[in-house]
Amino acid sequence: MIIRSKAPLRLGLAGGGTDITNYYNLYGGFVLNATVDMYAYCTIEPNDTGKVEFIAADIDKKETYKAEEKLPISTFLPLHTGIYNRIVNDFTKKPLAFKMTTYSDAPAGSGLGSSSTLVVAIIKAFVEWLNLPLGEYDIAALAYKIEREDIGMAGGKQDQYAATFGGFNFMEFYENERVIVNPLRLKRWIRNELEASLVLYYTGVSRESANIIKEQILHTEKGDKKNIDSMHEIKNQAVLMKESLLKGDFKGFSNCLLKGWLAKKNAASSISNSFLDDLYQYALDKGAESAKISGAGGGGFMMIYCDPCKRISLIRALKEKKDLNNMPGMILTPSFTEIGTQAWRL
Repeated sequence: MIIRSKAPLRLGLAGGGTDITNYYNLYGGFVLNATVDMYAYCTIEPNDTGKVEFIAADIDKKETYKAEEKLPISTFLPLHTGIYNRIVNDFTKKPLAFKMTTYSDAPAGSGLGSSSTLVVAIIKAFVEWLNLPLGEYDIAALAYKIEREDIGMAGGKQDQYAATFGGFNFMEFYENERVIVNPLRLKRWIRNELEASLVLYYTGVSRESANIIKEQILHTEKGDKKNIDSMHEIKNQAVLMKESLLKGDFKGFSNCLLKGWLAKKNAASSISNSFLDDLYQYALDKGAESAKISGAGGGGFMMIYCDPCKRISLIRALKEKKDLNNMPGMILTPSFTEIGTQAWRL
């Protein structure tokens, strides 16, 4: 028997950062995101070798352990070992033997939620294999606990829910770990227009989002007025962008994207840098209407909004722009997806 699973990556459209515990516990958080046709994948092949073998094909890492009730958290594959420990501790109560192979369509630090999406894909594979009684909210909550509590990786909460539910969602985060996922019923023409208007440019930097988030947390804990006011504005733009999308108001959408990015830059000094600011202005000069870094900031993908009639000329111009590694930047035009994480057996 072979079990496979996949979970979609997401674009953070608005509200990112307000899904961090220190902020939403005090003020509540709102996030708008949408999943795209890029995925994290997992394959589990059960066996009777008495060993656990992890293969992360995309980063060329492989580790093998004796199948025990608890594995040491790996330096290179902490997510894989952390998930195994939680599954055994909470559900099977006994060691499992298998070979697991994972990979993602986007690198870690891309700003598309790749790490959390991989966690969701792996959990979904275990759910399919072991018939675990976990629904969508359960899978997302478990993924969050493994990353943030078990492994201690700083970060927000939107990625796990986006990967699990899929589609366009307006998410609400409150104290006591209360989360509400509101699927948006966008008209088809609105979805098509937005899809035709977006370009993703990879900056060449796979940034460590945890460091940026730690800076934001520190500002919030200190009660830094500039930071908190910026976070309030980011949250407000998520609400306004949701309304703009539902109405098909794309000028309003672009305006929210711009204001949200400007507010986000004020939330932490590491969110932007001279290269990103230059890239942003370059995109505007070449026909873009607005843009933002997807995810925590500091690098990864820049999401650029433009008139669909100008998209080809913008892409041509972006192909001439070197990334931070002095290489041609990767350019993507992804499509939106409606389905969250899935698993199947062979």
